[in-house]
This record gives sequence, C-alpha cells and structure tokens, in this order.
Amino acid sequence: MTSTNDFIAEIIRAANRVERLGNPEKRRLLRRAVMMISNLRERTGIPSSNTNHDAVFDLQAIEVSVERRKPGEIKKVLLMAADMIRTLHIVLDSGTQITTKVPE
Repeated sequence: MTSTNDFIAEIIRAANRVERLGNPEKRRLLRRAVMMISNLRERTGIPSSNTNHDAVFDLQAIEVSVERRKPGEIKKVLLMAADMIRTLHIVLDSGTQITTKVPE
C-alpha cells in the first residue's frame, strides 16, 4: 500500500468511529486531508478556486469549528475527504495531466 492509500484507510476508520475520537484527532485528520488534497491537486494541475465553493473550504471550515459539530457531520466530511483524495490519487496514477486556461 502507498502512504496515500494508508491515509485514506485511516480516514475511513476514523469516520467509522468518529464518536470515539477527540477533537484534536478530528482536527489533525482534517488538516492532513486538506494538505494532501491541495498537494494532489497541485501535482495533477487542478487549481484551487479560492472561493467558498471549493470543497476544501468546507473541510477547513469544519476543522476550525470541530468542537461545535455533530459526529454525523464530522463523519460525512471525513468520508468526503477520503473520496477526494482517492479520486485525485487515481488521476495522478493514471498519468493524466490537467491544464487550465486563464480567462482573458
């Protein structure tokens, strides 16, 4: 297994036992997920939208307010992060390079 696959498995295991996780652990997982998603996006050529419509923004918003979130909400966002990482990892492994054109 790669470290990316290991992290995806770690996120999924955490999501399945989210009620037993402390807030620091939830925050750490979300922070790591955001960093990995950003890194994978950069490596595949996918730019961040830098708007609140970017899914990474949702992860960051929940990460900073994790203590006020319900377990179901944390579970949902952890699974979303795992899916994003998995999808980006597949794109990267396929050798697909994405290029974007800046509007004039």
